[in-house]
Amino acid sequence: MNKNEKAKIISVVKEMIEDSSAVYLTDYTGINVSDIGAIRNDFRKEGVNYKVIKNTLFKRAIDETGKYGKLVGHLTGMTGYAFASSNPVAPSKIIKKYFDEKQKLALKACYIEDQFYSGDQLNVLASLPSKKEILVGILGSLNAPISGVVGIINAVMRDLVSVIDEISKKQAA
Repeated sequence: MNKNEKAKIISVVKEMIEDSSAVYLTDYTGINVSDIGAIRNDFRKEGVNYKVIKNTLFKRAIDETGKYGKLVGHLTGMTGYAFASSNPVAPSKIIKKYFDEKQKLALKACYIEDQFYSGDQLNVLASLPSKKEILVGILGSLNAPISGVVGIINAVMRDLVSVIDEISKKQAA
């Protein structure tokens, strides 16, 4: 690979780093081609970009962007890189699922936003709610007070109708 090719790869990796809200480093040792294809498909479905990049080129991209410095210590061996933008916890769920099934595709380390996580925190990361789940919870919380107000208004109306009905029965008797 010549200098121009390396510079182009570094430029692409820098762009992926800048555009991502999370970067995951995985150890893909021992994974066969069909499994890596299935993993890439799972990542793609969640909007995650999974790449295999030379560790030295990734390190240069990190150095040039000035982001994710703690990942440098984990750039050894066969490393796959997952870049997530819209759903930063999706890669952890996919990595955990595959690791639980095959005992392969271990998490080396990751950054979500500006927070560093080591590989032994995979279970914690995979249990975090996705952005969509958080929004559903918030919307449900916002909707609950409104439905409570509607219930109270209905109860007042029902009580008022009962009082009027009782008054009309007394006057008729």
